[in-house]
Amino acid sequence: MSVRERCRCKAATMLIILLVYQQVANAVDAPLSGAPQGGEAVMDSGWSLPAILNIGINWGPKMEIARAENLNNGTTSANGLPDRLADHVRVLAVEIGERNLRHPRQLAEAAAYLRETWARQGYQVKSQEYTVKSIAVRNLEIEITGARYPERIIIIGAHYDTVAGSPGANDNGSGVAALLEISRRFSSAAPEKTVRFVAFVNEEPPFFMSGLMGSRVYAARAKRNNEQIVAMLSLETIGYYSEAPGSQRYPFPLRLFYPDPANFIGFVGNLPSRKLLKKVSDSFQRNSVFPAERMAAPSWLTGVGWSDHWSFWQEGYPAIMVTDTAFFRYDHYHLAGDTPDRLDYDKMAEVTVGLYRTIAELSGNGY
Repeated sequence: MSVRERCRCKAATMLIILLVYQQVANAVDAPLSGAPQGGEAVMDSGWSLPAILNIGINWGPKMEIARAENLNNGTTSANGLPDRLADHVRVLAVEIGERNLRHPRQLAEAAAYLRETWARQGYQVKSQEYTVKSIAVRNLEIEITGARYPERIIIIGAHYDTVAGSPGANDNGSGVAALLEISRRFSSAAPEKTVRFVAFVNEEPPFFMSGLMGSRVYAARAKRNNEQIVAMLSLETIGYYSEAPGSQRYPFPLRLFYPDPANFIGFVGNLPSRKLLKKVSDSFQRNSVFPAERMAAPSWLTGVGWSDHWSFWQEGYPAIMVTDTAFFRYDHYHLAGDTPDRLDYDKMAEVTVGLYRTIAELSGNGY
């Protein structure tokens, strides 16, 4: 058998496995396959053509797709939010800069900035400290105890370190900025469930998907403590948007089926987190006019688990990623050019307000 024939055989085998896997998932998850809501285009039964053609490519099969194209009522008043988001990103990416264990002083400065910001918001900040290469590193968290269901915990997280050689404005200064502004809006809230805001260290290589990843350490401790985490949202690279034709890139043939401009926010989860994914994206659509897409796929597909939500999957917790799709639209991903001037803070503000309303709804409806 030639190399080409072996490749074709392997691809056909993968297709059969994935088709069976999806049919089983559909059977188990049948209650989610109801009528479309709010103008969505939802594909829950079987595989779509782009899903079949996209096996093994980074963005994974499109098992579940939902679009929100300005279908919701109301507006999102920023109230100075774009400027505050820009200020957070500027401090992290310009005043502090690259922040990782190659630059431990800057990593500590970023943690201090987070601690000080949360303290000004009125929170008591807890630190989960551990040692990597003889250097102390830390996850930081604040908590609002649920008034009715304190044992049910919702985690909103973002990593504050950067990849080597990058100031990390979008990855992940944007996610941290949104984390800080959502927590500011929650400072006077009284949610029914416990809400935790967590800033994770060491998400980037060489610690990514290892036991020294900050979120991995955090999730493992939560499991040991038998904590009931009902939802985890990882805010990952959410600051770049464009209305220009062709600004959103996809691996072939997804460009034939997805919107052309890079003007939407994405919600991504694995199949066990599918219920949470649908609940979060549906809530976002009810609470924001900002365009959104969602995708559920097997966790072993490349790219689906590329953030801190992956760590929570390892402990059996439902978790999803909120992202602008990173390198599929942003040319400066993981590069020195990831600077604050490249981000769209007005659109970041719309996404942040939508996420705040979504989290408020999740934390107050008994989910």
